[in-house]
Amino acid sequence: LMCSCASGGGLVQAGGSLRLSCAASGFSLENYAITWFRQAPGKEREGIICIQVRESTAYYINSVKGRFTVSRDNAKNTVYLQMNSLKTTDTAVYSCAARRYICSRDYHAMNHRGKGTQVTVSS
Repeated sequence: LMCSCASGGGLVQAGGSLRLSCAASGFSLENYAITWFRQAPGKEREGIICIQVRESTAYYINSVKGRFTVSRDNAKNTVYLQMNSLKTTDTAVYSCAARRYICSRDYHAMNHRGKGTQVTVSS
């Protein structure tokens, strides 16, 4: 089974921080762009941020700019999503997915996907 597997979610108060991890299983992340998605209750899944192979970042939604950052550690085959100043509107299931070479916000264009991790932000 090959997946980009997200972990690190939990319950946090508004204004707090969490760091999510996306670990690749069964393949090397080195030549893949990684997109983080989230799906809030009753809403469609949306791509929020992507890290390119060369580590530049693409933001897909304005609401996370200045609060969320993404980084990668190819030696650990892992990508991280650092989320600061969390808001109740950030509550969602967060997942990551890998696409060879270039970023995309289209979940169906991904080469590898995986289960998400729940992030709940309380007021």
